[in-house]
Amino acid sequence: MSEEKMYAVKNDDGEWLRTDTFGTVYWKDEIYDAEWYIDTISARHDANRSGGHMVELVEAPAKVVVSEEEDKMLKKAKNTTVWRPASVIERYAREHERQADDEVLLEDRLMRAYVNGWTVEKPKRWNVKVPHTKDVWYYKSLDGDLLAICPADKKLRGKFTEAEIEHYGLQDCEKVWCDSDD
Repeated sequence: MSEEKMYAVKNDDGEWLRTDTFGTVYWKDEIYDAEWYIDTISARHDANRSGGHMVELVEAPAKVVVSEEEDKMLKKAKNTTVWRPASVIERYAREHERQADDEVLLEDRLMRAYVNGWTVEKPKRWNVKVPHTKDVWYYKSLDGDLLAICPADKKLRGKFTEAEIEHYGLQDCEKVWCDSDD
């Protein structure tokens, strides 16, 4: 099955062609205002008659999901004045190859993130139940102490990342995944 392509007409000032119902041509600044074509014949025709040029519209690639540590490195690569960005990414991939299945795959993923954009993954969070109790859950106090509470309101329960569960030694406790935004 062939993939359907879309086209638009753009002028040298970066404006997009728009045609009204009477065939009057005018130019708009934003791509969403552009006339879209599914065939090259119509797009070329309108480009020739308007003094613009046909461009193929390409869907923006999806952003790559990265860890917080990778996010810091990518920001460093974007803002570096001393090193080439590719060198920063290559060195990071080499240093972290033991944590990744394959250094080359890690470097490729990070290069795609650098070029296409990235988003930082939200760590999964868990409510952790106190063992051998009916409805008692752990939570963290403001000073970082681990406390237990029997709340009727689920929002009062502590939300722990995997790292926090390991830090507090709660690996053997029953845990319930919760959305980090609820």
